Amino acid sequence: MAERRPGARRERRRLSRTTGACVLAAGLAFAICSPPAAAGPRPDRPRLCATKPAPPTGSATTPPPITSGSDVWSFVSAPELHPQKVTVTAHKPGTAPGKIFVGPYAIGAPVVGQTGALISDNSGDPVWYRPLSSPDLQNADFKVQTYHHPESGKAQPVLTWWQGSIAIPPTYTNLPGGAPEPGGCYYIYDNHYGLITTVSAQHGFNADEHEFLLTRRGTALFIATKPVPMDLRRYGGPKDGAILDSEIQEVDLKTRKLVFSWDLLDHLDPADSEVPASDAATSGGVWDAYHLNSVDEGSGGELLISVRNFWAIYDISGKTKKIRWQLGGKKSDFAFGPDAKFYWQHDARFRQGNRISLFDDGCCNQPGGSPEQESHGLILDLDFDNHTATAARTYYHQPPLFSASQGNTQALANGNEFIGWGQSSYYSEYTHAGNTEGNGSKNLLYDAKMPGSNISYRAFRNKWVGEPYYPPRAAAKTVGGHSVVYASWNGSTQTRAWQVLAGPDPDSLSVVARHAERTGFETAVPTADPGPYFQVKALDEEGHVLKSSGVVTLTR
Repeated sequence: MAERRPGARRERRRLSRTTGACVLAAGLAFAICSPPAAAGPRPDRPRLCATKPAPPTGSATTPPPITSGSDVWSFVSAPELHPQKVTVTAHKPGTAPGKIFVGPYAIGAPVVGQTGALISDNSGDPVWYRPLSSPDLQNADFKVQTYHHPESGKAQPVLTWWQGSIAIPPTYTNLPGGAPEPGGCYYIYDNHYGLITTVSAQHGFNADEHEFLLTRRGTALFIATKPVPMDLRRYGGPKDGAILDSEIQEVDLKTRKLVFSWDLLDHLDPADSEVPASDAATSGGVWDAYHLNSVDEGSGGELLISVRNFWAIYDISGKTKKIRWQLGGKKSDFAFGPDAKFYWQHDARFRQGNRISLFDDGCCNQPGGSPEQESHGLILDLDFDNHTATAARTYYHQPPLFSASQGNTQALANGNEFIGWGQSSYYSEYTHAGNTEGNGSKNLLYDAKMPGSNISYRAFRNKWVGEPYYPPRAAAKTVGGHSVVYASWNGSTQTRAWQVLAGPDPDSLSVVARHAERTGFETAVPTADPGPYFQVKALDEEGHVLKSSGVVTLTR
């Protein structure tokens, strides 16, 4: 299982996984702050990044989002929010606790609702929504992680995601489909929904949407990409072409220095790609030979990476940077048992013992490729003595899905498995026992479908307690001759009920509804009081006031 040596080696600066190995490139969007103790403007707010989409390079523009209709939520108290509505097709006892995390967008069709980062509950109701300003901006890999403060070492749950523009033709044709356009970055939010930090890639690379991991060392591991000019004729491509290179980068969140990097062109021969170099003709002359789409870290510092366009997964030593073994592809160190082989895979993860998991897309070279097999979640047993890989568990869907890209297989704390179906519009939860091809409904506990052509790069179920630093929102309207007060608090997971106050002027309010049960993201509370001034207070499960909204005026 010796390290693979590429046919196109280049001299490259070597970095060890030690602090101070390389100075951060100028212009990195990166800052750290502590959350405030009380509501109000957040002091010393870090700088935002990727707030505008990359300039289009293709012949067409992305259609505007669909922000009204039966497949979109609209709220009186939060009129700027228009998240997608999902259809829950299965919900049985035994699901793991937690909310559902997606980043909705669409390929080749109008996105239903706004793009952005969306937390939902099991019924499909939004819990927190952060919309983006353009359908050419996307969020990806949206999930809960543990942030270890780089100075105090204190651990806290946070939200993380990538933000930027994904190369989606015909709007973007300068890069292979699915590659990140320049300007993307990563966000880390605290549980008050305040920005802790943003991170960007270094030394000429672009932050990639496929992976962003926080470590116990107070660092971030992520994928970065850039086109490298190259004569591709030896691979069957153009003379004046380029290869889309990928690099694993690790940044110290305290020193802001790059402490580790691993570049695919230094280690993997592009000739092993399953994608012909001639495909560069459809993507600005850039060949997507690798398509690195996941990185996971093992207990000994080893890295597990998925290289989609090689049909291969690699284990890399974090100390020596050598490839310890290869699974799949043209130089596999393992033979495959029945139902164990995979194609165009995503999301390779270490599991206990000698197991790994992945999402087997089984489909397809882009554009217009045909599937090798049906998409499914997959857990593999690796026998290092006999060099064999066998299928331990599989997770198929009903109806059968053929996801041309994206997807993930998430291990849940209760033993269940959560599947994001990538370029198919579903996400599902199964018992650990799983199922087999043609029997996709077996052991299915939860299933939901996003509207229209909406998809999410990955989908997760995570436990999350949200306590917004900002106040609840209220609105009041006359409906059928009565006052109706609308209350919402974007992101609050502790609100169980609402108290409504009304009065003839803003300084003379009294309670008119003492305890109105929360009914979803927005709760409508009718009252006979004419107001015209109203306020709402969010109540926790014990009836204590969490926060109060501003005072609003009745509209007719």
